Amino acid sequence: MKITEVKTFLMEVGDTPRNWLFVKVYTDEGITGVGESSGWPAVIRAAIDDISPMLIGEDPMHIERIWQILYVGMMGHGMTGVVGSGAINGIEMALWDIKGKALNTPVWNLLGGKVRDRVRVYGHAFRYKMGISGAADGMTVAERALELRDVGYTAVKTGQGVESVGAVEDVRAAVGDEMDIMVECGPPPWMTVKDAILVGKALEPYNVMFYEDAVAPENLQALARLQDAVNVPIAVGERHSYIWGLREHIERELVDVIQPDAGRVGGISQLKKLAAMAEAHYITVAPHSGTLGPVGEYGALHVMASIPNALALERVEFDHPARYEVVDRHPPTVEGHVPVPDRPGLGVEIVEEAIAKYPSRGNSPGARRREPAMHKWEPGTWFEQLYFQSRYRRQATLPSFREPRSGSRQRS
Repeated sequence: MKITEVKTFLMEVGDTPRNWLFVKVYTDEGITGVGESSGWPAVIRAAIDDISPMLIGEDPMHIERIWQILYVGMMGHGMTGVVGSGAINGIEMALWDIKGKALNTPVWNLLGGKVRDRVRVYGHAFRYKMGISGAADGMTVAERALELRDVGYTAVKTGQGVESVGAVEDVRAAVGDEMDIMVECGPPPWMTVKDAILVGKALEPYNVMFYEDAVAPENLQALARLQDAVNVPIAVGERHSYIWGLREHIERELVDVIQPDAGRVGGISQLKKLAAMAEAHYITVAPHSGTLGPVGEYGALHVMASIPNALALERVEFDHPARYEVVDRHPPTVEGHVPVPDRPGLGVEIVEEAIAKYPSRGNSPGARRREPAMHKWEPGTWFEQLYFQSRYRRQATLPSFREPRSGSRQRS
């Protein structure tokens, strides 16, 4: 069997700069495979067009060999980051899909078989509306958490910088003690390490499942200081590429949870290798999926089914309607879990006509740039677009100086 062609399908999701990029690999035996590339989809499409000639005539069954060809082939351009890893990711995922179809078995069976029949998922409850899964207009974080609980979720993520403690207080008071709560602090402006420590310490009474992206992701020394200072699990990883992007985090045990994105990490093989590296250090895996489309989620499900240290998969439960149109099937959430796909390959196909209904208008804020609610710059400074920022009005806003809210449930 030989690869004959590679096509890409780029689409926009809602009135946001969020784009999905799907990849389809064709063979001379009529078997096709689909994958997804994230990281910077509009740019990655050009990267895939550029490297696709290296694939023509190759046997798609030799996935590791092709991965090495693509990676080495891009190195002349320097360290390629999420554009390079995203490009390889979509192609490599499609090759696993082809191999599974050719052998008439699900991808998880090619990864060593199943550890579990279903994968635990968690949803989102944020103060802002992202156009995907944040709180809807007029809906509080507590109301969104209850909505998730009502459809079976047992875990929810909330937070945002110094506001994280108040959000956790609200959610915990609403859902009680039986639901796990994760806390996300990204995206920028990142907190300084001392501010991140103050917030982390204030989160300790709530027994959160993890504390995510509190400091800039490349600042390993700040991460080490944070890990030593707070008694909550630390999580990072959605912005990193390949096994090398998280190698030091794992080897130095700077984190308790890694969160590689199944669309930008470099492929199913890279995600599986990272899980093995993490397992050797008793670190769990919770793949990022906050902006990822439905095909990438399938890739994550197959890996999560096959590894022992799977924690939970991030899931966009209340997404843009396009999510349910552009693939031929969407796995349901059942009792806070998603069943592991059992069809050959990934178990999903893209619907090209549906994708064509949502042409991309660009993958960065550009002309649509406005004060975004999901970024929490200090009042009057959003136009500065600072990468990191010390918080103002510290006595009033930083949680270690604030009494617990009336009715909140702090626990010893």
